[in-house]
Amino acid sequence: MRQHSTLPRLFGSLLLVVAAGIAGIGAAPGGASGGAPGPAHEPAARPLDQIVPAPAQVRAGGAAYTLTARSRIQVEGRSHEDAREARRIGSYLAGLLRPSTGYALPVTGRRGEDGIRLRLVGSDGDRDPGRAPGRDRGLGEEGYRLESGRGGVTITAQEPAGLFHGVQTLRQLLPAAVEKRTAQRGPWTVAGGTVTDTPRYAYRGAMLDVSRHFLTIDQVKLYIDQLALYKINKLHLHLSDDQGWRIAIDSWPRLATYGGSTQVGGGPGGYYTKAQYRELVNHATSRHLEVIPEIDMPGHTNAALASYAELNCDGVAPPLYTGTAVGFSSLCAPKEVTYDFVDDVIREVAALTPGKYLHIGGDEAHSTSHADYVTFMERTQAVVRKYGKTVVGWHQLTGATPAPGAVAQYWGYDATSAAERAQVAAAAKKGTRLILSPADRAYLDMKYDRTTVLGQSWAGYTEVDRSYDWNPATYLAGAGVPEDAVLGVEAPLWTETLATSDQLESMAFPRLPGIAELGWSPAATHDWDTYKVRLAAQGPRMAALGIDYYRSPLVNWPAG
Repeated sequence: MRQHSTLPRLFGSLLLVVAAGIAGIGAAPGGASGGAPGPAHEPAARPLDQIVPAPAQVRAGGAAYTLTARSRIQVEGRSHEDAREARRIGSYLAGLLRPSTGYALPVTGRRGEDGIRLRLVGSDGDRDPGRAPGRDRGLGEEGYRLESGRGGVTITAQEPAGLFHGVQTLRQLLPAAVEKRTAQRGPWTVAGGTVTDTPRYAYRGAMLDVSRHFLTIDQVKLYIDQLALYKINKLHLHLSDDQGWRIAIDSWPRLATYGGSTQVGGGPGGYYTKAQYRELVNHATSRHLEVIPEIDMPGHTNAALASYAELNCDGVAPPLYTGTAVGFSSLCAPKEVTYDFVDDVIREVAALTPGKYLHIGGDEAHSTSHADYVTFMERTQAVVRKYGKTVVGWHQLTGATPAPGAVAQYWGYDATSAAERAQVAAAAKKGTRLILSPADRAYLDMKYDRTTVLGQSWAGYTEVDRSYDWNPATYLAGAGVPEDAVLGVEAPLWTETLATSDQLESMAFPRLPGIAELGWSPAATHDWDTYKVRLAAQGPRMAALGIDYYRSPLVNWPAG
């Protein structure tokens, strides 16, 4: 697995800038609100700042809006394409709200006086009569503005991703019961005021290891849906390792059919056909997540070596592997057939992947000499660039020569040597961007404490506060990494001990929302004492979604 570095706790963050309190809750006429108020622990209208990730700016006040049976979802865009995207997001929102509210919530391009309005205004900003010209130009690719008042809720964005993120905020402002798939009692009220929100980092990722234990299409789709709620925008899929190769490669078919035939502890394993991989990519795209495939090389390659003898220096294929040791396998860097293999695999994976990044691993290559490693990484990076992708590698890539524009994913932790950190810093100063995934902070498979049954503890125990309480901008400052070298954060979930969705959820939640907040929210909002209150309010929502989350004793979860 990968091992990472820690930082001193970040104390005394500023609270959100919130104006005067929320105005009184509006009531729906004629009982159309969907029934009596919910349980006492679920307020009729959640304060606008009590969401995760914390929004950049909140101005609370004015009348609240209550969704009713008459409400519609109105969509509009500056172009035909924008209108189509707004309608797609509106249909997604309607699909979320209809089962619990029981309301029809028609999606329409015609304006009305009551409902949820989804607006794509384009890069020129707002030209709506009565609104300030250009007021939304600063929202960028992922920002949004949510305005709630007596007549409805309006979400405005320049780009579809921002509109989608605004919908996630709206979800969290409604009662948690809205997430259930059966009819529930209302009212469905959103507090009055305005949220203006943009992300701190462009890269906010989660990694899912489908190699140690194979995960089905449905399992991955469910995880994608859960990530979307917290505005994660990158899904890194770890598609190959010693224990299994998980994607079909036409030019090397035994990689999947044989190399994918087992997993940790034995069992049938599995792999994705190209059609299934495209299905995953399309689902992620519909949730505004970019898929980043990883083919880990030159180490972590036993499944490939077992599938094709010629990839081994001695020409002898090893047996399939079902254990959890690392560092024992290596492609044969001196053989030219190795680079035929690399070219074929990267060409086929790149053709399936519309996103800009392709991850080539590069970690724990303990069975590859340094000279061979440098040669292999240089040639492999050239292949990635040849097929139009940006190189991503684990931070050991900095021990070679990162290609121009390459990104290194740092997974060090407290035990990581000063020399290794300095190596990463030297690359960062030369222009290599960094994704931060410190193992003792962001690795979601680390045990919470000594009593945790699942997961591992080689990087230490990682409770919810430790996972949240660090600052990506200054995490490697002591090693000399400049703040502007940080591209973003990512929360990896390794599956040596995890196979079911319930197991994945118990390790990812509630830590993943905290990593998402580190990537999205302004540094001034980062404060454990206030965050744990907002996190506690996520408990009923996660329960309504069926997420089997860990009830950390550090958080005062609502009863029931």
